[in-house]
Amino acid sequence: MRPRRFAASGPLKGRIRVPGDKSISHRSLMLSALAVGESRISGLLEGEDVLATAAAMRAMGAQVERTGEGEWLVHGVGVGSLLQPQAALDMGNSGTSTRLLMGLVASHPITATFVGDASLSKRPMKRVTDPLSLMGADITASPGGTLPLMLRGASPAVPIEYRLPVASAQVKSAVLLAGLNTPGITTVIEPVPTRDHSERMLKGFGAELTVEVDTSGTRTIRIRGEAELQPQRIEVPGDPSSAAFFIVAALVVPGSELTIENVGLNATRAGLIEVLRQMGGDITEVNPREVGGEPVADLLVRHSELKGIEVDPAVVPSMVDEFPVLFVAAALAEGRTVTTGLDELRVKESDRLAVMAEALTAAGARVQETEDGLTIDGTGGEPLRGSGNHSVATHLDHRIAMSMAVAGLVSKAGVEVDDTRPIATSFPMFETLLDGLSA
Repeated sequence: MRPRRFAASGPLKGRIRVPGDKSISHRSLMLSALAVGESRISGLLEGEDVLATAAAMRAMGAQVERTGEGEWLVHGVGVGSLLQPQAALDMGNSGTSTRLLMGLVASHPITATFVGDASLSKRPMKRVTDPLSLMGADITASPGGTLPLMLRGASPAVPIEYRLPVASAQVKSAVLLAGLNTPGITTVIEPVPTRDHSERMLKGFGAELTVEVDTSGTRTIRIRGEAELQPQRIEVPGDPSSAAFFIVAALVVPGSELTIENVGLNATRAGLIEVLRQMGGDITEVNPREVGGEPVADLLVRHSELKGIEVDPAVVPSMVDEFPVLFVAAALAEGRTVTTGLDELRVKESDRLAVMAEALTAAGARVQETEDGLTIDGTGGEPLRGSGNHSVATHLDHRIAMSMAVAGLVSKAGVEVDDTRPIATSFPMFETLLDGLSA
């Protein structure tokens, strides 16, 4: 355990740059490893989750090397040419690595065993193994469909048309990645749009991929298999999920004015910014531009008096990871914030609804937990009481730890987080950046 107390220390001022986008970092390593030739990646997020993906691609034959901070060079093996890994692939805490790599292995004639830490080993994998089994992969999972899990790829795999039963970018991506080495056309039907980094990047690498949207908003994505991917130069934009903690901190800490540079603003990910603006948050996009097919801007965020709102459940897929820190903003807003449709948060690194309800209550917020959301009555800008001599339990969940760190900045007695170690899985520089701003 590495406990730490986060306390009020004055306004947040200045400019910061958050690490590269986690979703795009994972995908850039995987697709570079499947292209023939040399790809260069800059701005890669170097958290433990992404490093697990790098190690797995290395274990399956790609040359993956770090040449500088965030700078990586990948020599790919080509679609269809992944090698059998000699040992189990250790995914650590990374659900994204696990689910996407299962997709890659599913259509290659190799067998891989996936293992992970205690938290990842509780997370559901059936949603991915179901469609991959339909494509011909042979999967032996632990009881309950969890890791450890052994996957024997099919060669040739069978193209399928798969309608997603849950809104999940990871399931969609796993099926599309399996489709890369499957003869014919693999189709994914997505009733609710989710983050589209896989589609954008697959196209960028030269895969034959089409997206059709009907009048109801349902997206039909088709990919032609046995693709030949071309090596790329990839610049990874800043991760909106990492920026989220600093956006909320600047909105709730009085006197703050903060610029966060180079933030990815893909519409399938930027739901939090829209919701915070509806609450009265002052967030300005400066120098909007496009980097590697992804929209990017610098965000100027000023302290604002937030108002409670009813959050439209339709935004959930575009901000599913940002709800823990939104709950902190709601706890300091004026009036009541109601969230619904958040069942997915119960199967993240922790049950994020129960854990955030408990942590915020311990810090003096007024929170009611419902079956699929939280109802929070805010303080109207008054600081929270703080956690006193007790530490709040983060259940090894990095986003809970960072969200409660932000809560500590607007509390009378500070908030003690029981363990800050999990933060390294996604945002190793978080504490350094935060300390630098409030110094």
